[in-house]
Amino acid sequence: MGMDLAFHSPLYLSSTTRTTWPNSRVLVRPFTFRNFSLPSSALAYDSELENKKHQLLTSVQDTQRGLLTTPDQRFSIEEALVNVEAYSMGQPINLTNLDGTWRLQYTSAPDVLILLQAAATLPFFQVGQIFQKFECRDQSNGGVIRNVVRWSIPNLLEEQEGATLIVSAKFTVVSVRNIYLQFQEITVQDINISEELQALIAPAILPRSFISLQILQYLRAFKAQIPVRDPGRESVGGLYYLSYLDDNMLLGRAVGGGGVFVFTRAQSLY
Repeated sequence: MGMDLAFHSPLYLSSTTRTTWPNSRVLVRPFTFRNFSLPSSALAYDSELENKKHQLLTSVQDTQRGLLTTPDQRFSIEEALVNVEAYSMGQPINLTNLDGTWRLQYTSAPDVLILLQAAATLPFFQVGQIFQKFECRDQSNGGVIRNVVRWSIPNLLEEQEGATLIVSAKFTVVSVRNIYLQFQEITVQDINISEELQALIAPAILPRSFISLQILQYLRAFKAQIPVRDPGRESVGGLYYLSYLDDNMLLGRAVGGGGVFVFTRAQSLY
């Protein structure tokens, strides 16, 4: 997983619409105000923002998370991004809102697109869902970020979620909307072998030996951790600009031309 990735919540559009977005698992529900009222100008502002978010998600939904885009599509996506980002300009990062799990809907980051391209062209490699998990609740100046990639090898591991790759980093808030990442380690875990491989290791029609059961248990509990820093040295790092954040959408830009990211809120991974 590349270092640039510093890699559902309801989106409210109107009082009468309910839409399920294909592939993105983003549920759109009616928005209602209870027990208080707002001026009509504030209501119009919220409605306009949700429409902008709707337009952004519509523009990225058929791109396979950014893998298949034309120049015209990239222009439209960038325009839609900027339209949403305008609502967050100058506002400080809310770490309480940031805390949690976010599902990748779109990116232009080359290091992520390489993974998606490999999965599209190589018959022995699959990439499932990609998440970004922030752990910063009750923190004032930073926390931990985990970039999570679900991947698989057909026939050996379960479809789409045969294993999990996690790139972990510490982050510090260094300005109003910038965070600085210090990458710590890469972890491979949650190995879920396919039924075919299980049958090969320990056939169901034969008594399962102690050794075959031990092999299955070892594979299921396997976890490899690889540090990405040398003792006594500064860890690999980078700046990540959080250009927009609310309860259900996160937009980010890797500083230095590393690409843009569109996330929507997801259920907790663990």
